[in-house]
Amino acid sequence: MPQPDLTPTAAPCAREQPNAAPRARVRPHTTPTTPAAPGDGEHATGDNGERTPAPTPRNPYLRLFAAPGARAFTAGNLIARLPMGMFGVSAVIMIAAAYDSYALAGAVTATGTAAGALTAPWIARLVDRYGQARIAVPATAYAVLGQLVLLLCVHAKAPAWALFATAALTATSPNTGGMSRARWAHLFRGDRDALHTANAFEQAVDELCFMLGPVVAALVCSTLFPEAGTLVAATLFLGGVLVFAAQRSTEPPIAPRTAAGSPLRVPGMVPLLAVFLATGAVFGSMEVVALAYVDGPAAGPVLALQAAGSCAAGLLFGRAHRTARLSTCLAAMAVLMTLPLLAASTGSLLALAAGLLVAGMATAPTMVTGMGMVQRLTPASQLNEGMTLAVTALLGGIAAGSATGGWTADHAPSPTFGFLIPVAAASLALTVCATTVGTRRSPR
Repeated sequence: MPQPDLTPTAAPCAREQPNAAPRARVRPHTTPTTPAAPGDGEHATGDNGERTPAPTPRNPYLRLFAAPGARAFTAGNLIARLPMGMFGVSAVIMIAAAYDSYALAGAVTATGTAAGALTAPWIARLVDRYGQARIAVPATAYAVLGQLVLLLCVHAKAPAWALFATAALTATSPNTGGMSRARWAHLFRGDRDALHTANAFEQAVDELCFMLGPVVAALVCSTLFPEAGTLVAATLFLGGVLVFAAQRSTEPPIAPRTAAGSPLRVPGMVPLLAVFLATGAVFGSMEVVALAYVDGPAAGPVLALQAAGSCAAGLLFGRAHRTARLSTCLAAMAVLMTLPLLAASTGSLLALAAGLLVAGMATAPTMVTGMGMVQRLTPASQLNEGMTLAVTALLGGIAAGSATGGWTADHAPSPTFGFLIPVAAASLALTVCATTVGTRRSPR
C-alpha cells in the first residue's frame, strides 16, 4: 500500500497562477571562509583568490540534498513518517491482545482511518493558510494525545464504544508527506528535473515507511508489550514533526489566497482524483487478496516485496532525465498487475513473490507522475490541500479495494480469482485517465 516534479501529461487546464511567487532555482549556500569540496555544490577558491563555482554533482540526489536545509527537514520528516506505517498494526495487535477480537481491532482502526480521511483536507487547508509549523505541531500533539488515550482505554479494557470514540480523536494527524513535497516544490520552483527527483524520492520514502513500519511495530509489540508499538510510534511522530517544523528556513511562505475556492473547482482536478481513487483500489485489493492467498507467516514478507519493487523503481525513476505520461504509467501498471494473477495460478509461492516484486515497480512512477500533475494544477496558496485531497482519494480507493478483495477472498470459488480485482482496478484507472485527463506531455 502506498503517503514522494515529474513532467507527466499535463491537463489542458494547467496554468500558472498569477499570484504565485516567482519560481526561482535554488542555489546552494556559499560559505566565504570554508573552501568547498568538489561536487558538493559550494564555491571553491582559486589560485587568484577568486571564488569559482565547484562542479555540480552528477548524481541528481546529491544535487537535491545540496540545497540549504534539505537534509535537516528530510531527517525530521522521515522520523515523523515512519509511524504512519506503525499505528495501524500497533493498534490491531494492542486491541486484539486485550479484547481477543480481530474484528473489533479492525473496526476501530478503520474508524480512525475514515475519520482521518475526512479531516485531512481541512488540516491541510489550515496549513496552507497559516503555515506548516503553526498548524502541524498542535495538530500532531492533539493526534498523539488521542493515541495515548486509546492506549489507556485498551489497557483498562474500556467498553468498545470508548475505543471507537477515542480513535476518532487521532484524526488530526497532518499529512507529513504532503508538507515535505510542498517544501521541495518551494525550493525547486522552475527546476523540473530537480522537482522530478524530489517527488521520486518522496514516493520511495512512502514505500519504505509502509514496508518497515509494520515490521518495526510487530517487533516492538512482541518483544516488549502489546501497547509498546503505539507508544513508540506516538513518540517518533511527535518528535519528528517538532524537528521538521523547526526548520523554518525551508518552510514555504504563506501564499496569497486566490478566488479559486477549493482545489476541487480547478478544471481537471476531479478527474485526476478519480484516477487516484481507482489506483488506490489496486493497492487495497492486492494487499488483501495476497494475504488471503498466502495465509501464513510468510504473507507479510511476500507482500512487502511489492513495496520493495516500488521503492527501487521510484529511486531509479528519480534519476531519469525523461518524464512520462500518466496514461503510460497506468498502462504499465495494468499490464504488470497480471503477473501476480499468472503466478498465483501456478500455485508457487516463489512465483507469486517474484510477480509482486515486478508488479510493484509500476507503483512509484504512477504515483510520482500523478502527484506532479496535482502540484501543477493546484494554486500555490492551496498546495498542501491539493496534495492531501489526492491522498484522501487514494485512501478511499484503498478502503474500497480492501473491502472488495476481502469479500472476494471469502466467496470466490478459487483463491486465485481475487487477483483479477487489481487488474480490473488498474484498467479502470487507465480508462478514466485516457477519457477524462489530458494526455499531452508538458513542454520541456
